[in-house]
Amino acid sequence: MQMSPLFQRKMKLGEVIAANHNLILMLPRFGIPLGFGEKTVQEVCDEYGVPVDFLLLVCNVYTYDEYEPTTADFEQMDMSMLVSYLLASHNYYLNERLPHIKQHLCHVVGSVGGRVEQVLTTFYDDYQQEVGEHFKFEECEVFPLLQKLQQGERLTAKVSVHFSSAHANIEDKLSDLTRIVYKYLPSNILPTESIELVFDILQLAADIEKHTVIEEKILLPYIKLLERRTL
Repeated sequence: MQMSPLFQRKMKLGEVIAANHNLILMLPRFGIPLGFGEKTVQEVCDEYGVPVDFLLLVCNVYTYDEYEPTTADFEQMDMSMLVSYLLASHNYYLNERLPHIKQHLCHVVGSVGGRVEQVLTTFYDDYQQEVGEHFKFEECEVFPLLQKLQQGERLTAKVSVHFSSAHANIEDKLSDLTRIVYKYLPSNILPTESIELVFDILQLAADIEKHTVIEEKILLPYIKLLERRTL
């Protein structure tokens, strides 16, 4: 299947969001609120001080599985917002979505109690802790070293190797949680509540998967490029 044309700066931002409604999750991570009317991507980025090529890069990677940025893309692009974007993504998962789903899960299984409640909440707590540890590693170990590379410092150890060895596929355990919900939620729970919970988990799993892709297709290649520059 041929890939659709990539998003461009002259397109209206509303058209970009209409092409992939999940991109609406990206806007707060760039500090862009809703209410942009008929403005183009370029106009909105200029208004909020966002590097337009970087925003388009993230949107294209998020939307098109076949899209692979090139070294030339990174070399001619303002990547100064990469760390702040990733930190905003971490904040969204840790402080908004994961607590929201935990609250939803406790509400749904709280009336059941017993073994079912214990299994589901324990599994979810373990997952939330695993995600938090993964993000903490990136924020404490990877991002500071990336910022040093961006400033032209030469590092003794390769950040890319350090990053790759610890970049676990954290979305797998969330898929496991969904399967456990399918299997163990009692049938006497209101269908609307159990279905809404599953959709919450599926949406989070899809977004975290895209976050992983962004790190693999943008963060890691960019780190490798900076490492080559400092050799």
